[in-house]
Parts: sequence; structure tokens; C-alpha cells
Amino acid sequence: MPAALAGERREIDSPHAGRVSWYQDGPVDRRADAIPLLLIHSVNAAASAYEVKPLYDRYRAVRPVYALDLPGYGFSDRSNRRYDPRLMTDAIRALVAEIRRERPDAMIDALALSLSSEFLVRAAVELPEVFRSVGLVSPTGFNRNRLRDAPAGSTLGRPGVLAFLMRPRIRRRIFRLLTRRGVIRYFLGRTYGSRRIDEGLLDYDYATTRPLGAEYAPLHFLSGFLFSGDSGTLYRALCQPVWAVHGVRGDFVDYRSLPELSGRPNWTVEVFQTGALPHFEEPEAFVRRYEAWCALLGLET
Repeated sequence: MPAALAGERREIDSPHAGRVSWYQDGPVDRRADAIPLLLIHSVNAAASAYEVKPLYDRYRAVRPVYALDLPGYGFSDRSNRRYDPRLMTDAIRALVAEIRRERPDAMIDALALSLSSEFLVRAAVELPEVFRSVGLVSPTGFNRNRLRDAPAGSTLGRPGVLAFLMRPRIRRRIFRLLTRRGVIRYFLGRTYGSRRIDEGLLDYDYATTRPLGAEYAPLHFLSGFLFSGDSGTLYRALCQPVWAVHGVRGDFVDYRSLPELSGRPNWTVEVFQTGALPHFEEPEAFVRRYEAWCALLGLET
């Protein structure tokens, strides 16, 4: 499998998350006080760090930038184990610890896509002294009249569904079906709300589903175990400035409960006339609006 991004790919063995891989880069003359930017891809059958490529490529020329391979994806550990929000959050925390080891006392700006917004928010609530700002691109957990307020650490997992999907013959058959090139193209079209998808993203999505063990995290996703039952509680608990954005096309446009948070002083919500990946469709506008938000809050990079 080829690398998803340019720059250096590194990895560590985390006691809680297993092998954690990430990409990092930055200008040669980077300032010691430059604020690192952490980018986190989404979770689906064919997710990868390629999903943050437009932002990674833009910012690696001007500031330290890091892009994580979540557990079960990319070059991180893809073993047969339980995949849940705690595991994903622990991987984020492992990379944060590495960033802080190299850049002691550094504050971090972070952007996460879709379901990974829930993992980033959990990490930001647990480590408020580390995360300077939180960006949520097409965040999940808002497609109902009320935010999720189940007990802390709970998930929407359905054990019976997972047990069925994890049967060896079923597991392989279902995953092969979901990751056929035409099926990946179909779901990308639903994400974009258009047939005009990024062909490079399609190519890498297909490539990243080929390695051994690629099915385990996606099958936990399909059975609900990667959705946080307490995401609403976590969203409310954020103390950092929050930039939440979403599009108006495709499958990810239901934000009925977002107004509960959009009026909070630390939340800014913006809407793009795109699908769920506005940084692919309108990269210049995305960066301009993100940097305008940072400037308004005095968040120098």
C-alpha cells in the first residue's frame, strides 16, 4: 500500500492503542513556537489519511502538521480486537503525547472529519490544557431532535450484529462487497451528493482496503460500536473555541440538534454549499474561512 501523504511517516507502539502511525511535515525553517495542526480522517469502510490531503498539503508549507492513521486504518494496527471510541481516543492521545515530547508545552489546533469528531472531542475534553482549538468537519451526532446523553463511555453498538458480521465467511464476503471499486465510488457519490468525486481519493480508498485485517474496524463501525452514546455530553463539555462546518448535499445534511450548541459563545457554525468534504470541493474557500475564524479569535498560527 502506498503512502497516503507526503512528508515523513512515523509510528509508535502505544500500550493502549497498539501500533499508531501518522504523517508529519512542516517548513524547514519552522518556528519553535509555531502551533501544530493535527488532522484526523473519518471512519468508514475505506477511510484513510488521504481524506485530509488538501489540508495537509496546504499547511505543511507553513506550520507543523500531523495526520493520524486511526486504529484499523492506514499503517496503524489492524488486528482483530474491539474497536470503539476509547481505542480511537487513545490513539489520538498517543500522537498528542509524541507531539508534546518533541515540542514541550505546545498547544495544538485539531480538525477531525465526520465520526472522528466524536473521538477528537473526547480527547479535547480529557486534555483541555493541550487543545487550543477544535475543528469539526461534518460532525456526527446531530441527526436527531436531541443530542446523545447516554452513560459516559457507552456506544451505540449492537453485539448481535457484530457477532454475525464477524463470522469468518460472512466477514470476508461482506467486506469484499463493500470495498468493490464501484461500491466505493457509489458511497463517495453519496458523501459528495454528486457524481463529481475526487478520483485520487477513490483510488486510495480502494488501495487501503486491500491489506490484511482491513475489515475489522469497518465492521465495528457498521455495527455501531464506534458511535459514542455520550457524544452530546462531550460536545457540551468543550471549553475550547469550536469551528463546526457542514455541507448541504449528500447523506450528511441532517443537523437538527446542532442549534442547541451553535448559540454557545465558544461555538461557530458555518455552512458550505458542498457535500460532506468541503475541503476537497472548495479548498481555497475552506482555508480562507478557517483562517478568518482563527484570526477573529486571535489564534495566530
